[in-house]
Amino acid sequence: MSKRTLILSVLIIVLIVVLSIYWSVGSTDKITSKSILYNVDNVQTTNFRAFDSVELSPSDLYKADDLKKMIQGEQYRAAWSAKVIVPIVFLDTLKGGMTMEEEGGGKQTHSLEMLGEDGITYSLRSVNKDTKKLIPEFLKTLKLENIVVDGISAQHPFAAILAAELAEKAHVLHTNPQMVFVPKQKRLGDYNTAFGNRLYLLEYETKSDVNYTQHKNVKEIIDTDNLQELKLELKDSLHIDARALVRSRLFDMLIGDWDRHTKQWGWAIQKTSKGYNAIPIAGDRDNAFFKTDGLIPSLIANRHVVKELRSFEKDIDFMEGLVYPFDNYFLSQTPEKVFIEEAENLQSLLTDSVLEASLQVWPKTIRDLGGDDIIKKIKERREDLKAYAIQFYSIIQEKGKVTEPLKGSEELELSAKFMGCFECG
Repeated sequence: MSKRTLILSVLIIVLIVVLSIYWSVGSTDKITSKSILYNVDNVQTTNFRAFDSVELSPSDLYKADDLKKMIQGEQYRAAWSAKVIVPIVFLDTLKGGMTMEEEGGGKQTHSLEMLGEDGITYSLRSVNKDTKKLIPEFLKTLKLENIVVDGISAQHPFAAILAAELAEKAHVLHTNPQMVFVPKQKRLGDYNTAFGNRLYLLEYETKSDVNYTQHKNVKEIIDTDNLQELKLELKDSLHIDARALVRSRLFDMLIGDWDRHTKQWGWAIQKTSKGYNAIPIAGDRDNAFFKTDGLIPSLIANRHVVKELRSFEKDIDFMEGLVYPFDNYFLSQTPEKVFIEEAENLQSLLTDSVLEASLQVWPKTIRDLGGDDIIKKIKERREDLKAYAIQFYSIIQEKGKVTEPLKGSEELELSAKFMGCFECG
């Protein structure tokens, strides 16, 4: 083959790939969508108090033809389109009645904090995501916004529910998420238009003045930045439960939850005979079982592009991408034997029968769409968990102490010593 023919062939291949990409991303120009309701004729006029549940699909935004699946992946499209029955909730009676507190959320999730009559802080977290804040300008210029929008199909819409069931069996604190449909209603007040007639995960907030965990003598549940402030006040009277945090982080790796930055955690402050013990609570399980395939997602998830974006496969191929400054800050002083012992602990708790039974928390429609494959991958990761634990420990030691404030703690006045390590202050 001549050099000219080779160059021409390469150019033709590149052109075909580019055209295929534009064809696949041009399937829709929608950025967000609402759930599709089936047993309701008109969502605006229906009296939802006459119903106790609604049949719906989380979203139709991720439907795709074969070309789109090849370019942008299969992901969990079928789960997003699947029909399920979801309970309806009214906030004037839920937990004795909810008081709206404030709107929250990150770059893709809309959330609403609420205070229950029981004194516990709850939140509604949108199942459907809004990716507008995630789309960089150059993709807008190139009319390739759908690459980011469609990327949400790599998230399983029911991930948080299974993750919580598994966490319960693993003795890992969680926020007890439940999928609910929230109609428009007076109790939403000023939030009625933005939050009414939508699908949510109703769960505990990772902060609350009232204890919702099973632990005794918990005085409050606080965010990480408030934990740091409390440490400055209590000094050696306050320590984290490092063993519980190691177990939680190894559990994250079992379920493929790569998105575990500082803002994803709360802490239950427990009074003990020696002072105070801070027990970690993991929140926001949107990215558990995160799965990427197809040309574009696989390129983006390459360790040399976005190292944190790890796909949930039978093994962990790049542990470095899963280790956050959060880990170095809280676990750099924790002995290796704790990592090994907690790996063994999880292996004994999450037996085959426990894993298989946990899947029943999903509706059958969802279980049948790859549920067995998810459990199979967890089993395979479980078998290698001790090796992962040792590798996790080694990377923390190699990276050493952090040199910048944790996400969300930028406003705190911390000494260089305390900024680098929670137990070093």
